[in-house]
Amino acid sequence: MSSPQHPNTEKVRLDKWLWVVRVFKTRNMATLACNAGKVKMDGQSCKPSKEVRKGDILQIRVQNLLKTVKVVDFPKSRIAAKLVPDFYTDLTPQEEYEKLKNLRSQTETREHGIGRPTKRDRRQLEYVKNLIKNDTDWEDD
Repeated sequence: MSSPQHPNTEKVRLDKWLWVVRVFKTRNMATLACNAGKVKMDGQSCKPSKEVRKGDILQIRVQNLLKTVKVVDFPKSRIAAKLVPDFYTDLTPQEEYEKLKNLRSQTETREHGIGRPTKRDRRQLEYVKNLIKNDTDWEDD
């Protein structure tokens, strides 16, 4: 009897594969993503129990990133992050990573532990934002 954990397996459950190759932190998160329609194969949402085969192309929504991967192989168990490229090929367009980078740079960050901005801090931030906004509007003219 062949076990799905055997390295020569031809197919494995989708949720398990997503967890084993570190697309999701836990298998439960992979299952929830599948149930929420965030994992697609051939344009159709997949259930967690769908069997994945070598060569399948998956589209996975991970937070704000739409990741496209091609299944290369099936590891025996959860693997180290360094070994991930041996088991799937990342086909995600560079524009997706750029979009994610831009989203991260647009959010304001404050040093941890300094608390909320005061009214004065907030006004100064708004002033600087308006200066930058008006400066970029001026460049467009």
